[in-house]
Amino acid sequence: MSLTEEQKEKKKELAKYKRKVVELAGEVHDIVEDTIWTDYNRLPELSEQINVAMKDVNDFLDAHPYLQK
Repeated sequence: MSLTEEQKEKKKELAKYKRKVVELAGEVHDIVEDTIWTDYNRLPELSEQINVAMKDVNDFLDAHPYLQK
């Protein structure tokens, strides 16, 4: 089954939400690997941002279940 143009646009929008989560996780990774001793205090804030970003992804998927394949 091929996607409609609207579905393709929604898939691109989902990719943006997911990219945000990955970028935040990358920041956590960099801190853990490189600067844990100086930047550990940023981890709670980044964790909260990841929670919010993941909620956005899950809410988007709930609204567009055909993208969960």
